[in-house]
Amino acid sequence: DLGHPPFGHAGEESLNECMNDFGGFDHNIQTLRILTLLENKYYNFPGLNLSIETLDGLVKHNGPVLETSKYNLILGNNIFKKKIIFDNNPSIESQISSISDDIAYNSHDLEDGLKAGLFRIEDLDKIPVISHIIYKHKKKLKIKDKELVLRQIIRDIINEMVKDIIINTKKNLKNAKPKNIKDVYKSKIQLVNFSEKMSNFDLSIKSFLKEEMYSHKSVLKKTKQGQNIVKVLFSKIKKNPNKFIKKSFLKKFSKERSVCDFIAGMTDRFATNLFYSIKKWINFKFI
Repeated sequence: DLGHPPFGHAGEESLNECMNDFGGFDHNIQTLRILTLLENKYYNFPGLNLSIETLDGLVKHNGPVLETSKYNLILGNNIFKKKIIFDNNPSIESQISSISDDIAYNSHDLEDGLKAGLFRIEDLDKIPVISHIIYKHKKKLKIKDKELVLRQIIRDIINEMVKDIIINTKKNLKNAKPKNIKDVYKSKIQLVNFSEKMSNFDLSIKSFLKEEMYSHKSVLKKTKQGQNIVKVLFSKIKKNPNKFIKKSFLKKFSKERSVCDFIAGMTDRFATNLFYSIKKWINFKFI
């Protein structure tokens, strides 16, 4: 997630729109861009000198890559010198990392949504697996701090999902019998995965969060604000990039890509502060 721009996926959509005619933007590819082109720690070459296995895992963060045109546009043609086969499966370590990200994403968004009052614990009763966890903790809600009970519920959800992955992955490995990394790359299935029951549960959480959290009017309002900030910053910085970006970067990459890299590296707070300072400067200029 190093490549995430400010305002997460909302910022990503906005930045991709701004870069529509210049190769586009993708936070996963931006991570690779940071690690292979932007970070400068060695005399003789750019990037962090990571192993090809690590880079392969990052490329296939969401599984095999079937469409590589965006990678070529954002990173340059054949940056990995044909050492990465995009449509192969990722390594087991990478698959573990990816599914762990999925668990963390779901469980922490549930926690954030509950804390923000976008939905109640009772609303989760409809979701299988969660309902029996909530039932187990219901009595505690009367005698314990609500936040403490909430943390325990989230912990139990994570535990159920992790246990399921361990059991299911052992079963997959036993059936597939991979002897080396090449067997893993060529495997017909993702070896690290949920069982069908837990996969349906994972989809149920995502569906619930989309409906109750991501589509909530207060969240959509924030999303719109973030997208607007990214668009305004892109437009204003592009007009005068020398004021914000090092000359060495502007010489190395196109103006648009340099502006995109600059914005993608911002935190929410930095982007918001810069937006308001630019806005103030524009208003002052035309008074």
